[in-house]
Amino acid sequence: MFFDAGLYKDVTDFAGSVGWLAGPVVAFSEYGVFLVVPVILALVWRARRRGAAELAAAVWVPVAVGVALVFDTVLKSAFAEVRPCRVVAGVHTLLPCDAPTDYAFPSNHTVIVAAFAAAVLLVNRRWGWWAVGFAVLVGISRVYIGAHYPHDVVAGFALGMAVGLLGLAVTPRLAKLVERFTEFRSQPARR
Repeated sequence: MFFDAGLYKDVTDFAGSVGWLAGPVVAFSEYGVFLVVPVILALVWRARRRGAAELAAAVWVPVAVGVALVFDTVLKSAFAEVRPCRVVAGVHTLLPCDAPTDYAFPSNHTVIVAAFAAAVLLVNRRWGWWAVGFAVLVGISRVYIGAHYPHDVVAGFALGMAVGLLGLAVTPRLAKLVERFTEFRSQPARR
């Protein structure tokens, strides 16, 4: 059992005692990750007239999510950590426990939203900080519903943020490609 199993048990016990909150948290935890799609579309739509650098940063957002998911899949297979709902005795989760081969470490929901948040920070700081808050809430919700240990979420957050921030190195090169294949060469960037 992991060092944070006690915290996991405390959180899931609390979740079970606040019945009115179960439905909204489960819905947010399971489906909130899909909210990244309209935000990505809005960022790209907005950036398309703001210069090659901003468009490149906006295009990096979904790429970062995809790259982070690849790393997540490799780590899940390498660590093969069984979900805590299968290991911690006496735990009652808000959702049925996933299959034994659906591993926990790191949390892929958290990886997705953290990569998204870090990459959005590179496009628009204001939207990015909102996205970071969203990522933190998704991570907390994954423990709350009983799907993950806290360390699964922390690792997912760190991995996602690291991949998203790789955009600092990638987007200048991507901006050159955008300039090469678009009309941005003759247009100054607008803010």
